[in-house]
Amino acid sequence: MRKNTKEWLQYGSALGMLASGVLLAFLCFFLNNYNVNDTVLWYVAQCLVYAGSVFGVTVYISTKFGDVRNVINDKMKEDKDEKD
Repeated sequence: MRKNTKEWLQYGSALGMLASGVLLAFLCFFLNNYNVNDTVLWYVAQCLVYAGSVFGVTVYISTKFGDVRNVINDKMKEDKDEKD
């Protein structure tokens, strides 16, 4: 498997959930005389929460790893400058 297969699966499932929520909402709206059922709204909300958590957690973790990497690199540069 490739190195980033997990990320592609996460993004694909999040986009699939968003698409299914939007599709279900539109179908319910147009097929039920412009009335959306509560259960459909609940499903759409759950799709948004899932997609938001997938994208949000990924961005948060990559940002934190970037911060840690910068701190380590700065510390290594300081140690190297002190030795010279």
